[in-house]
Formats: sequence, C-alpha cells, structure tokens
Amino acid sequence: MLASDPSLHLSVSVTTRAPRAGEVDGEHYHFIDQPAFDAMVAANEFLEYAQVFGRSYGTPRDAVEAALADGQDILFDIDWQGFRQLRATLGRDVVGVFIKPPSLGALRQRLVARGDDAAQVERRMSHAEDELSHAGEFDYLVENTDFETALADLRAILRAGRLAAIRQIPAP
Repeated sequence: MLASDPSLHLSVSVTTRAPRAGEVDGEHYHFIDQPAFDAMVAANEFLEYAQVFGRSYGTPRDAVEAALADGQDILFDIDWQGFRQLRATLGRDVVGVFIKPPSLGALRQRLVARGDDAAQVERRMSHAEDELSHAGEFDYLVENTDFETALADLRAILRAGRLAAIRQIPAP
C-alpha cells in the first residue's frame, strides 16, 4: 500500500523491544531502552502508548502531526490499546481496521516463522483470544488468510475512508 500510494505515510512506532532479524532502526521501529521511553512519556511525546507483552510501544506525536499537516494519511500498526487512545484523541478521523489471522494455529505458525523464541510465542498465544476479543471495537475486520486479498480489502477501506463525507465537507 505504501509503495503504491505517495499520500499514505507509515507511522513508525517507538519500542523497547530488541530488533528482530532484518529490522532496521527508524524504518521498522525506533528501538530505545525503557528509561528513554519513560522520558518520552513524561514529555508527552506520544499520541498513544501501551505495554504489550512486557514491552513498551508508542506513536511519536511530532512525526504524525507533521505528516498530517502535509496532507498525508497515516497508517498505524498498533494494537487495540493504541487504537482506543487514538480514537479518543483524534475521534472519527481514525479509521480502525482489525487484522486477524485465519486461525490460532496459523497465528502460531506466523510467530514461529518470523523468528520469535518459544517463550515469546507461548506468551503471545496465551493472550491471543483476549486480543481477538477486541475486534468488535474497530470499524472494519480483515481476515488475513491470503495476503493479496487482505491487501485489496485494506485498499478498499482506505478509499472508502477518503470518500467519507466527514473528509469531504469542510466544517462550518
């Protein structure tokens, strides 16, 4: 989506977790330690932040505000906690899409394939049903069974969001 749409911008989250193989600082995440993260929280530098599976994640405020001021749409890769905070802050301008795996077995396979260690896989799997229970809080639900189909669904949601009356008619 990002490669084919120059007005779509990815929000790169800050995290306290270590990079996985192949991840690049500043491209996939901004990797920092917990004291630096806590300092950013204290300085109100996040639009949203949360503890997820024992690690801290947050969305840097300045980068998002600059992209929005430049007329770009922002793509966030966040969990339900972050979505709740963004919706509370930005209201209906946030279009929530919950991407779910086709099954818990498929989720386990994907976690293993991306290189998570066995303990982390088990930790995530023990919370998977709770995570999935938040799907109804979002505007759309996309099942990621087939990547190309899921991508087409996301593109349709982006187009619909851009065509929404709230984005077309200036406020009085």
